[in-house]
Amino acid sequence: MKIDSSMVLWGQTLAYTAYALAIIAVVGWFAHRITRDGEGRGVTSAIFYSFAGFLVVCGVSLHIITYNTIPWAPLDLKRATITPDRTFAITVAQHRFTLPAPKLHAACGEKVLFNVTSEDLTYGFGLFRQDNSMLFQMQVVPGHVNDILWVFDRPGTYTIRSTEYSGPAGIGMIERNAVEITCADGAAN
Repeated sequence: MKIDSSMVLWGQTLAYTAYALAIIAVVGWFAHRITRDGEGRGVTSAIFYSFAGFLVVCGVSLHIITYNTIPWAPLDLKRATITPDRTFAITVAQHRFTLPAPKLHAACGEKVLFNVTSEDLTYGFGLFRQDNSMLFQMQVVPGHVNDILWVFDRPGTYTIRSTEYSGPAGIGMIERNAVEITCADGAAN
């Protein structure tokens, strides 16, 4: 099974929700214990610091475990040594994306570099699946190198959207079905 950004998001949502609920439960327990009438005793230092240490270990462990599940991490770590198979030079100005072709085509397994240049404002560049979930995004700052390297592992048609507030006109920065990925084996999306 291939891991993609939607699976990573689902797993991290589950793990971090459990972690946050544990922290909220401790804060509630602590507040209840120190505000009770009559007994005059609160939480012992040993219990409090043991649980705080447990939360630190769990939090660090979550980061270590999820590091290897993020599909784009190995690509980013080796970025300096990777030559893209295909590069799309995209310009953004006056709240419009200018693409090198009406539809950008690539194949599964190709290393695709999206090189996006802003000529006026800070914009976002995001690629979205047909169900409107985001595959990836980056900020596009004028006067800087703004690129993202991606390897597509599934066929599909993707929409480009601005993911950064650039004023009221930015709401219309959508290029529907602008990127098409095909796979030789015909795998389903």
